[in-house]
Amino acid sequence: MTPSASPAATAAPQSATLQSATLQAGALLAAALLTGGCVNGETHSSGLIRPLLRHTPGDGLAVVNGPQGRGIHIWLDPDTSVAWICQPRWNPDPARLRRGNDGSLTSGGRAPRQEFYGALQRGPVRLALRRQMAILCRQRAPTSRFRWREPPRSDAAFLPLRQPLWEEEHLLSNPTAVRRSEKQLLGLPLNADDWDDRRPPRPPDGP
Repeated sequence: MTPSASPAATAAPQSATLQSATLQAGALLAAALLTGGCVNGETHSSGLIRPLLRHTPGDGLAVVNGPQGRGIHIWLDPDTSVAWICQPRWNPDPARLRRGNDGSLTSGGRAPRQEFYGALQRGPVRLALRRQMAILCRQRAPTSRFRWREPPRSDAAFLPLRQPLWEEEHLLSNPTAVRRSEKQLLGLPLNADDWDDRRPPRPPDGP
């Protein structure tokens, strides 16, 4: 009768094989991280997405779409023109994002609309916009219901904000009252004209 191998003798080769496979996987993961860190940060887009303050917390989203942290800063504005509803008001003209991969990121100037539309082709960007807009609506209009409106992905799909017509004069702010408020905020002296709330004459019809 042939003697069977002991459990210790059987476990030794299996343990060595498992250890070798673990070391190999670890080496591959380390190489991927090193390569990805160098490539993504310097020559390719890292794809980083994070909230970026514009005026108040949560009213902007930074999207890296180029090398060295270059990208776009999408502005978020809630639309509460419908009673009890808070929904996005999209602005397809983002600001230019710089150094978006580190803590010193800044934005300024204007980026092309095509970069805005291109960023919206990415599912994670749309998901981040939806989450951020829901948070913003809870802050700005806590008694309203949040309603998601899909962002435009082309100029043809973008509907600009409709401005009031002269026939809707009651919707227009009085320019004198606006100027008076601005002066008061800036601490500038007021004169007699600043208290004249008569509206300016309507412009003539026709070309």
